[in-house]
Formats: sequence, C-alpha cells, structure tokens
Amino acid sequence: MFPRPDGRWWNPPAISLAFRRAVKRAGVTPIRLQDVRHTHTSLLLAAGINPKVVSERLGHSSVAFTLDTYAHVMPGMQPEAAERFMELVHGPAPDAEGSAEAAQ
Repeated sequence: MFPRPDGRWWNPPAISLAFRRAVKRAGVTPIRLQDVRHTHTSLLLAAGINPKVVSERLGHSSVAFTLDTYAHVMPGMQPEAAERFMELVHGPAPDAEGSAEAAQ
C-alpha cells in the first residue's frame, strides 16, 4: 500500500507513527489509520456503492467478508429496497406522481 521509491515496503509501525504525527500536527481529534479505512468503507457503502467494488478496494478475499464486517452500516437499506422493488413492479407511487405533476 505504501511502497518506498525503490519498491521496498515501509515498516507498518513506521507508517502508523507517521500518521499519528500528521494527525497531531493537523490538530484534529486523534484517530488511528485503521479508523480512516473503516470510515472510507462505511461512507462508500452508505452511499450505495456496489459492495463488490468496495470489497476490491479494501483487498478483501470476498464480498461476503466485507458485507459481514460492515453490515451495521446498512441497516436502513431494507425499506429502501422494498420501496424500489415496488416502484419497479407497479411504477411510481401515486403521491410521487402527483408531486411530479404539481412541480410542472
């Protein structure tokens, strides 16, 4: 993830130390480098990015692992999925059509 200019890898503790120092210099709430990874993943999944894409970005061995690990990020997705399915089968809800016509 962080190769040196000559292609060798940095020592992981050195990367963590450099990150802690950068966070301190920035004057923000102390966080771990791993917290940045979790935030990145959570935001992508909450934004509806395909879990396969997120899993590949993280280097996980399977999408199942990603979904098992981050399922807590997506608790409100069931109602959204049900609503979207109903729209696909029956078309937009009457109130949605009325709102669209009223706006025109």
